[in-house]
Parts: sequence; structure tokens; C-alpha cells
Amino acid sequence: MHLPKAAILVSPRPLTPVSENAGLRNSKKESDLNVAQARVNDLDAQLIAKEADLATALNKNRTLENELRELKDQVLSLNLSLEDTKKHLHSEMLRRMDVENHMKTLQEEMTFQKHLHEDELKKAKRVHERRIAEVESDHRREFESKLSDVLRGLRKQHEEQIQGYKEEMERTFSAKVENAQLIAARNSESANTTRVELMETQKRVDTLISQINQYQSQIAALESKIKELQNLLDYDRDLHRQRLAEKEEELAQAQKQTQAQLEEYEQLLEVKLALDLEINAYRKMLEGEEQRLELSPSPSSHSTAAQAASQGRRYLHGKKRKIKETKKRERSAAFKTIQHVSATGNISIEEIDADGKFVRLKNHSNEDQSLHGWVLRRHIGSVADVNYKFPSRFTLQAGQEVTIWGAAAGVSPGPSDLVWRSQRSWGTGDNIGVTLITDDGEELAERKIMLVPREEDSEQDDDYEEITGSEVEFASQTKRRRKKKCCLVS
Repeated sequence: MHLPKAAILVSPRPLTPVSENAGLRNSKKESDLNVAQARVNDLDAQLIAKEADLATALNKNRTLENELRELKDQVLSLNLSLEDTKKHLHSEMLRRMDVENHMKTLQEEMTFQKHLHEDELKKAKRVHERRIAEVESDHRREFESKLSDVLRGLRKQHEEQIQGYKEEMERTFSAKVENAQLIAARNSESANTTRVELMETQKRVDTLISQINQYQSQIAALESKIKELQNLLDYDRDLHRQRLAEKEEELAQAQKQTQAQLEEYEQLLEVKLALDLEINAYRKMLEGEEQRLELSPSPSSHSTAAQAASQGRRYLHGKKRKIKETKKRERSAAFKTIQHVSATGNISIEEIDADGKFVRLKNHSNEDQSLHGWVLRRHIGSVADVNYKFPSRFTLQAGQEVTIWGAAAGVSPGPSDLVWRSQRSWGTGDNIGVTLITDDGEELAERKIMLVPREEDSEQDDDYEEITGSEVEFASQTKRRRKKKCCLVS
């Protein structure tokens, strides 16, 4: 605030305690600021430790997933082996049934041959008995009329013939019995061989059944192990999610605390800058009064001026946004903005924020444009250029816009927003340029913002008072303030 000149002439010395009290308050605020900065560093270290824990948990989860995949492959191979074993068992059972059917067929054939042979023997006996009876009846009828001696001779001859027939029949019967015995022996040997094969097949079937039971028990054990691993994996996943949620909550709280401390720090900077400006104004006014009254300058005023000059140098070279905004407001009355825009493709740079908060692009075509590998290059006067590289797989849809914000913009990014996390802002200055470069190195679009001096209006000289700042902060720069509506401290 401006004090009347009369008050300055009467009491010029009491301003020194006010400046000393302000210096004490500023030193206290700076110590609080250092404590807050240390707290921010501690929170960053905790965040790095939590990220390391998260990476360890992710590696462990990946290892468990690989083990689960290997177990699934083993279960699949065991299932295939079980199917092959079942097919082999089925084929063995079919062979066993074929052998049993063949044995039954042989037994039935042997029984049939035996019955057939008995029937043939019975028929042969009946035929021979019938023939003998016929012969006897014929001879009896033929030789009844003969004499007894002829009858005896004939009977003797007939008995001889019967004896020959009997011998022949016995020989034939014996031969047929021997043949039947040979056939029966052969059939018994084949039946024994078939029985041995059946026993071996039964042993193989029993072995296969025992192997199947072992495989089934192994499969059950593997399934139980898979279930246990799945439960363990689910538990680890839930625990990991819970820990991740806790870490995110801690990170959000830390970010909130950091943001609150940054806001408090910015407010302190604003207050300090206002106090410095007010002290400098009072010092200029005191020096003017001392020169007018031809008084020697007081040591306290020189020390205060030196302290203000050193503080001005320190904060002049800083990168705090509020100081730049203040300087920009001070120069807005003396400069005007000129923008230069050029574009050779469908993507153009629509807007560059004068405060360095964001840069906006727009796709003017009817097709989506992939920005993978594209770069936005920022150049400000003699400052080294910096590049922003678009994320991989990022696509700017047809007719849509995308806004790239600085990290200190303090906005919540939406679906059409990106954040440049490695850069606090796009920067401010008298000559700002942003160029869009494709992945092939072609400069596709460009936008420049330049500040040029504005012509002064002579009518405003009557309503404004020119006040110069300190030698460090406001060298070669004049500021115009309204007498009634404005004051030096804003």
C-alpha cells in the first residue's frame, strides 16, 4: 500500500522493525518449507520401496502361473496316456473274447465229432447185425431142406465167415477209435494252448488294471495339488490386490499431502514476493525522501536493500510459476501476442497455452491417425529444446482433439488428455514454438507464439503512474499502475 508523503516525512525510521519482523517470518516459513521438502523426499523413497515390493509380487505371481501351466501340461500328457491304456485294454478284452469264443467253438466241434463217431459206430453195428440176420435167415431158408451134414458144413463155413467179419469189424472199430483218440488229443493240446494264452491274457489284463488304478491315483493326487496351487494362487492374488490397494491409498494420501504442501509453498512465495515488492517500494520512497532532504542513507536501509537484492536474484532465477505469471501480467500492458501457424498434413497444433499448461492437437481428417513414434518438440529462445514422445499404440480419432498437459497443471486427465509427467510445464517466454514431427523425421505442423512491443497510448499517461522496481527484479522494465484501483502489492 502507498503511504502519504507527509507520513513518510514525519516518521521514516519505524519501518525498520516491520522489515525485521517480516524477515523473521520469512525465515520461519523457509524452515517450514525445508521440513516439507524433506517430508516429500521421504515419501518418494517410500513410494520407490513400495514399487519394488510390487515388482517382487508380480514376479512371484508370474512364477506360479508358469508352474500351473507346467502342471496342466503334465495332466494333459497323463490323460493322453490313460486314453491309450484304455484303448489297449479294450483291444485285449476283445482278443480275450475272441479266444474264448474260439475255444467254445472247438469244444462244440469236438463234442459234435464224438457224437457223430458214436452214431456211425451204432449204425455200423446195426447194419452188420442186420446183414448177419439176413444172411442167417437166407441160409436157414436155403438149407432147411438139405441134409444135416450139409447144414453142419454150411454152418461151419458160416461161422468162419462170421468170425472173419467180427475180426474185420474189430480192426475197423479199433482204427476208428485210434483216430478219434488222436483227434481228441490234438483238440486237448489246442485247448491247453488256448487255456495258457487265456491265463497270460488275464495276467496282462490284471497288470493293466493295476497300472490304470495307479494312474488314476496319480491323477487324483495331481488334481488335488492343482487345486491347492490354485487356492494358493487365488490367496496370493487377493493379498496382492489388497496390498496394491493399500499402496495406492498411501500414494494418493502422499500426493494429496504433497499437493497441499506445494500449494502452501506457492502461497508463501506469493506472500514473500509481495513483501519484497512492498519493502522495495518503501526503500525507494525513503531514499527519495532522504535525497530530497539531503540526509545520509541509514545503514539499516542499505542492509535491507542488499538483502532484498540478494533475495530478488535468488527468486529471479528460480522457475516458480507464480513469479512468471506476475511478470507476465506486468508485461501484458506493454506487449502483444502474435501467433504463427503452419500445417502440411491432417494433424494441426490448435492451441498453445500462454502459461505453459498444455498443447492441443486436432485431427481434421475422416480417418484415425496413429501417433506411435511421433514427437512434439518445444523450443523457447536460447533454452535447449525438449521433446515429448507420444505413447505407443496411441491413436487420434477422426475429428477429435487431444490435449497434452504439463505435470504441474493439476488436472485430472480425461479420455482425450495426456500428461507429460517428466516436464512440469510447456514453458513460457517471449518466443515459444512447438513442432509436430512424425516417426520419419518429417515436420508436419508448427505453431509459434511471439511477444512484440505494443504502441503506447498517450491518453493513458494521465491516468497511470510509472513506478520502477528494484535493480535486480525490474531492471530496464517499467510498470504502470492505476492510482486508485491498484497498489504495488497484488
